[in-house]
Amino acid sequence: MIMLKIFNQYYPIRNIIFFLMESVLIFLSVMMATWLRLGSDYHLLTNYTVVIPKALLIAVVCQLSLYYFDLYDFRVTDSNIELGIRLLQSLGSSSIALAVLYYLFPSLIIGKGIFIITLSLIIVLIVSWRMLYNWILKSKSFSERVLILGSGELASDIAREILERKDSGFFVVGFLEGEEKMVGVSIVNPKVIGTYGQLLQVVDEEKIDRIVVAIQQRRGQMPVKDLLECRLKRIRIEEGTSFYERLTGKIPVQNIYPSWLIFSGGFRRLIISNTAKRVFEMIVSVCVLFFFLPIILFTSILIKIDSKGPVFFTQKRAGKDGKVYRLIKFRSMRHNAESETGPVWAQVNDNRITRVGRIIRKARIDEIPQIFNVLKGDMSIVGPRPERPFFVKKLEKKIPYYSQRLCVKPGVTGWAQIKYNYGASEEDSMKKLQYDMYYIKNMSVCLDILIIFETIKVVLFGKGAR
Repeated sequence: MIMLKIFNQYYPIRNIIFFLMESVLIFLSVMMATWLRLGSDYHLLTNYTVVIPKALLIAVVCQLSLYYFDLYDFRVTDSNIELGIRLLQSLGSSSIALAVLYYLFPSLIIGKGIFIITLSLIIVLIVSWRMLYNWILKSKSFSERVLILGSGELASDIAREILERKDSGFFVVGFLEGEEKMVGVSIVNPKVIGTYGQLLQVVDEEKIDRIVVAIQQRRGQMPVKDLLECRLKRIRIEEGTSFYERLTGKIPVQNIYPSWLIFSGGFRRLIISNTAKRVFEMIVSVCVLFFFLPIILFTSILIKIDSKGPVFFTQKRAGKDGKVYRLIKFRSMRHNAESETGPVWAQVNDNRITRVGRIIRKARIDEIPQIFNVLKGDMSIVGPRPERPFFVKKLEKKIPYYSQRLCVKPGVTGWAQIKYNYGASEEDSMKKLQYDMYYIKNMSVCLDILIIFETIKVVLFGKGAR
């Protein structure tokens, strides 16, 4: 399955085709509704300069709603009931958004009653299209047949990720191992179906499309000659860590060697890219401050009324290259909350959090003052979340490559924040580091835009807050 890199994130081409096809169906629903409602007004229907832009507006609003209600995450919409509920929610949100737009800009209205007809057509077409696509996914049609060499942690993680992503475009046929006694052993769900010496035989019998090499100890075990023969037969062969990175959007730091980081692509720091990133985040920061100024003032008043202490809370954080700076947030805990315990991670239902604090944490409002850190140059809008120096020193000793997070500025939001729920433990730090390393390797303004877009979705639905 070919994967295209868009905004420095990989997507299976089948998923892109699905998205584009759904866009066409929504647009056609609008055009069909226009024809049904205004068929007699032939001059209006044929005036494409009027109709098409208005139809595109409806299509864009509807598709944004589908996206924000996770209708492009097939792990969420696995059941027809869940699909129906989320589809109705998204179309309801589309209706409200378009009603607001039409009220503010009446000239955008395509015609009386057209949107109601459009909704009915969208429900019929989208549900039919998704039922067809779900059948394709379940039947494994057009999926690449993958053979994994190795059966260690990386190999099992790759298989597990493919199994959990029904729209990945891959189907794991099985594993190969070096020892005969491993044949028949179930690793995740697929089994070990042969040894390295049987590679050519398995490839022919199982009609393998792609071989993923995830052998942990490769010296003396890699079937190099047979892999070369497979490559000459045009079978795709991919190194396990790189395949895992493209599939998941994270780097398995516990399974990589320094040589992989040294020779892999990415990690480029061009002056023009850094300048573009800085200009972009300054523009975003000014816009955020202007837009959220009423919320900043209102929140400040509520904090003063709710509990004793200052409105803002500052705390030492480790910035780029380990430089310590003072992070600014709205105070959401009791004043001097750590005076007795010392530095500790926040926990679920933390009793140190105030009444207003729970609300602003849930809505992520407590993070807004960090914009001042961005304007000052201590932080970026997007980057790894800054950690306290106390925990950095602790985690550097236990987690491989943890110090590499400090090679870029920390961010108000980040790739780990939109991909992984709020974490407050060493295990969570390890999992978040996998996403942080992916971001550092692939960082760009385009990826930053994608992360900001996803962050809006996280904030709207209150995911990951604690």
